Amino acid sequence: MRTIPDVLREAARQWPEREALVTADGRPTFARLHDAAIDVTRSLLAAGIEPGDRVAVWAPNGERWVVSALGALGAGAILVPVNTRFKAEEAHHVLATTRARLLVVADGFVSGVVGGSPAELLAAVGELPALVTVVDDAAWPQFLAAGEAVPARDADAAWSAVRPEDPCDLVFTSGTTGRPKGVVATHGASTRLFASWADTAGLGPDDRMLIVAPFFHTFGYKAGILACLLRGATAVPMPVFDVDAALQLISSEQISVVPGPPTLYSSLLEHPDLATADLSSLRIAVTGASVVPTELIRRMRDELGFAAVLTAYGLTECTGYATGCRLGDPDEVVSLTSGRAVDDVEVAVVTPSGEPVAAGEPGEVVVRGYNVMPGYWEDPEGTAAAIDADGWLHTGDIGVLDEAGNLRITDRLKDMFIVGGFNAYPAEIEQVLVRHAGVSEAAVIGVPDERMGEVGRAYVVPRAGADPSGDELVAWCRDRLAGYKVPRSVVVVDALPRNATGKVDKKQLR
Repeated sequence: MRTIPDVLREAARQWPEREALVTADGRPTFARLHDAAIDVTRSLLAAGIEPGDRVAVWAPNGERWVVSALGALGAGAILVPVNTRFKAEEAHHVLATTRARLLVVADGFVSGVVGGSPAELLAAVGELPALVTVVDDAAWPQFLAAGEAVPARDADAAWSAVRPEDPCDLVFTSGTTGRPKGVVATHGASTRLFASWADTAGLGPDDRMLIVAPFFHTFGYKAGILACLLRGATAVPMPVFDVDAALQLISSEQISVVPGPPTLYSSLLEHPDLATADLSSLRIAVTGASVVPTELIRRMRDELGFAAVLTAYGLTECTGYATGCRLGDPDEVVSLTSGRAVDDVEVAVVTPSGEPVAAGEPGEVVVRGYNVMPGYWEDPEGTAAAIDADGWLHTGDIGVLDEAGNLRITDRLKDMFIVGGFNAYPAEIEQVLVRHAGVSEAAVIGVPDERMGEVGRAYVVPRAGADPSGDELVAWCRDRLAGYKVPRSVVVVDALPRNATGKVDKKQLR
């Protein structure tokens, strides 16, 4: 197994003059990207960052994110990607939990999301005593200049000191308790797993990948940037998805690989200029996150021109990838299942007591193998609840395995719903709702949505004498939560349905 710095070094050696990245900021080759990452490592060393320190990056998809992340990984730091949809309170939780020592923030972008200066709003939420350095847009040139005092050989030595078993990042995923949890991943597991992903997709140095998924998400960061580094493909990330821009990029950049949620392809198919767009370069689509209709797969082949469409399943706790379809699988397998287990990874479906069920019978999906996280960040109880004594990660998803080992996800134990490819967890949204002065209780469910797949619907019980409106509660959530978590509708009820144990019965709400 290799480290991510090893992968970048090898890419720079093997494909020095090939374009590594295409963004509004430039088109660096693999050699230039390597040198830029080395420069960031030098600057981090100058700032006093040591192996194991946490370095957070709060920025949209772009060159700044990539070089900051790769430079931090080269310094032996643990990368903490911060969701660009987060409000200040959510970002503060991530920074406080990880005790991040340095934050790179694209405040020109983030301020539009949080509604003001990120640094000032973070300070208003509470102190961050571990955070020594904030590198915003204005400070970036000085940050790089300070690194010039550190010899390049010191940065190179830091890269060589990183080991495959070392933690590489803490990607946050919301849990059923409502507060996002930091999932630890290692260099070795990440590079091995996404080399497998790249091989399954047939990714190579002649490919150009449009990356729509954000880098704060495992899919954008590792199935995107890391996979491209591993196989010499060119990454073409979008800071924010825009279907007009995506269609133009596919044509102008001769995009061949497009990973993304089903909503991405639906948006392209609905575009009025589709018939005249040059899509001749498209080759592979990789999707997941929800059921993919067979008709959509047919249209992706016939109208978008993809030679192959693949689906996959994974979660942050298993480094983002556990099962996947293979090239040549029939449309029915791609549409109705998430494919078979990754090589050297076990996937099973079990009863509540942990016994395997027969093929075709539903049960909880469990995963075991090198891709399973070492654990949640500083949360041994949460880790023990997720990974049993035999090493099986309990996903909380209900699924069925067929005779060929293809996995079909049928339900979610944890009530999670997926909004345009983003996981939304009711407990977190409910906690925000009940903080409103007019709300006594809240329950959130996912409901079908033609465009987004699912969206949130909140049921609220008002406090005595209060009469909060749906618009008021949606606005309350919008000020405190990322947009995809905000309920699209609110239903005011006198009481929530409950089961015999007194727990809210969400089946009745559905």
